[in-house]
Amino acid sequence: MRYPDAPRLDLVEDLHGHPVADPYRWLEDPDDPRTTAWAAAQDELAAELLAGLPARPLFADRLAQLVHAGAVGVPVWRRGRTFSTRRDPGQEHAVLRVVEPDGSVRVLVDPTALDPAGTTTLDAWQPSWEGDRLAYQLSVGGDEESQLFVLDVATGQVLEGPIDRCRYSPVGWLPGGQELFYVRRLAPELVPAGEEQFHRRVWRHRVGSDPDTDVLVHGEGSDPSTYFSARTSADGRWLVVSASVGTAPRDDVWLADLAGDGVLRELQVGVDAQTSAWVARDGRLWLHTDRDAPRSRLVVADPTEPASWAPSAWREIVPQADDGVLSDVALVDGPDGDLRVLAVHAVDATDRLSVWAGDGSGRLADVSDLRPGSVTGVSAPPEGGTTAWVGFTDHSTPPSVLRWDAAAPTTLTTHEQAPVAGEVPAVQVTEAHATSADGTPVHLFVLSPSGLPDSPRPTVLYGYGGFNVSLTPAYSAQALSWVAAGGVWVVANLRGGSEHGEEWHRAGMRERKQNVFDDFAAAAEHLIAEGWTTPAQLAVMGGSNGGLLVGAMTTQHPDLIAAVVCSAPLLDMVRYELFGLGRTWNDEYGTAADPVELGWLLGYSPYHRVVEGTDYPAVLFTTFESDTRVDPLHARKLAAALQHATTADAPIVLRRELSVGHGARAVSRTVGLAADQLAFLAAYTGMTPVPE
Repeated sequence: MRYPDAPRLDLVEDLHGHPVADPYRWLEDPDDPRTTAWAAAQDELAAELLAGLPARPLFADRLAQLVHAGAVGVPVWRRGRTFSTRRDPGQEHAVLRVVEPDGSVRVLVDPTALDPAGTTTLDAWQPSWEGDRLAYQLSVGGDEESQLFVLDVATGQVLEGPIDRCRYSPVGWLPGGQELFYVRRLAPELVPAGEEQFHRRVWRHRVGSDPDTDVLVHGEGSDPSTYFSARTSADGRWLVVSASVGTAPRDDVWLADLAGDGVLRELQVGVDAQTSAWVARDGRLWLHTDRDAPRSRLVVADPTEPASWAPSAWREIVPQADDGVLSDVALVDGPDGDLRVLAVHAVDATDRLSVWAGDGSGRLADVSDLRPGSVTGVSAPPEGGTTAWVGFTDHSTPPSVLRWDAAAPTTLTTHEQAPVAGEVPAVQVTEAHATSADGTPVHLFVLSPSGLPDSPRPTVLYGYGGFNVSLTPAYSAQALSWVAAGGVWVVANLRGGSEHGEEWHRAGMRERKQNVFDDFAAAAEHLIAEGWTTPAQLAVMGGSNGGLLVGAMTTQHPDLIAAVVCSAPLLDMVRYELFGLGRTWNDEYGTAADPVELGWLLGYSPYHRVVEGTDYPAVLFTTFESDTRVDPLHARKLAAALQHATTADAPIVLRRELSVGHGARAVSRTVGLAADQLAFLAAYTGMTPVPE
């Protein structure tokens, strides 16, 4: 292919004794006329190639049905009212609804009604304890710059907002709905230039008052990249504040008695562990923690007795499991009114439900009705009750909600099923284990067509491997469309995720990051050795941290794969901290400011691993120009480097998209992006899609 001209700078910096070349530094600046012209030429190249892919119409049709499957969120209960999200086929975004005690349903927030262009997203929401008010957050154009609003639930009237600078803000209501705790960044004029995305604080706010008069609760003097959480008890007595620096897998936690002096006192500070704390209706302090338990456990203490906050005084309710990771809990009542815990454990990336005695006397039952899949959340009314609601999905079931009742603790019934626009293709799921370079077993979900003969097939290997994120079974229109076309789709549970607890996460971060890439390569080799596919038929796909993963696969093992989709990727690991939210991730990756850690980063940074004269696979970069997390410059720089270096005929193209960001997007945009990605992979893995 004839690629757009991209001048190479003779720029080599000495960083801690390492000579580091950066020939495409100019592509970091989106306003540089050279960047503008180069990007426009890349747009033309990508548009022409993608429009001519023979399988695109078939994938677009199939995706239009499967992406338009509905989705139902786990309900939140407040004094007889139920709040939840639902998206029906044909809707661009989910709406937030309330179900009244009489069963009537009303829509409270509809992003599409607010913005018919589909660029507004509902980022977060939290009803008051009485259910009469709703705090919710909206952002526009994919920038994730959430603005906070407060709504009267009965009338639908917006009482307040927008309050800006509320990105990633939790909300903790006080009883009565007149006041709340939330997190807001300092005003831009109060922080150093370039740090406007940082400097968060916890504030106490009275609804309807000027946010500039809010009471500062916590955060003064903290690290600029600190994230905070604020959580209140239903009776309004207790406030829990937690803080973590960036995405570090540790947090500090404080507890305040608002009925007393209101002073935040240390519950956990300076400890290398994560603890989620809250005071429940039984008056006890509950702690979901990985402190001294890397697969997590649930314990209780007395909030009124600081001496009981010490780990040696904790009382275990759900101990650490031998083979599962405790991921979520809900407090429910037994038939006799005794307190029980509905617990979610992940075992080899598949969730299990069990019931435990609230007094710590042990496990009472396993919920045998739960089929293999993922629990997306468990919910119960904060005032108590014998019923809980369980979010569920698997490879062929859109997010739906099941109902659990203490009277039949081993069974589940359907509460609300998400509709599907078209027929979900039959899929066979095979679980397997690859062996990584150091002997570590790596779990795989292999999705293949039912009823077709076993033979090497065009295969997509998908992974993430970072930030304690677990890839459990989930409905994916993209995976189903690929399998329906006759291909194989594989999800790899790599180190760096949470599939086996915090130790598994830390085995794939910082100086051990190469383990993640070795796991992914081992998965590819396993699929080839077992006859699922061949190198000429194998593609890899990932986004964000998963974009780094497939970027590393491309530069470390170009002969093992035929095609790559690299979406919203992180690729220049020497300079990643300088852009977007990059500095909040240095506990995960390391920092180039440290000479030792720079060595880790240079060891795998895809942009710095490009070798001229290499036959690189076909690569499709997809970026989103409103992305405020991972700057599109990463894809621009590696696209230019690979286009210059490759000696193969396989294309390397960059697809840009405007007015969308890193996170949520309208359904129609999802269809267009996914159709381009699958058609590209089909073209360069030799797939002839099976027709309808």
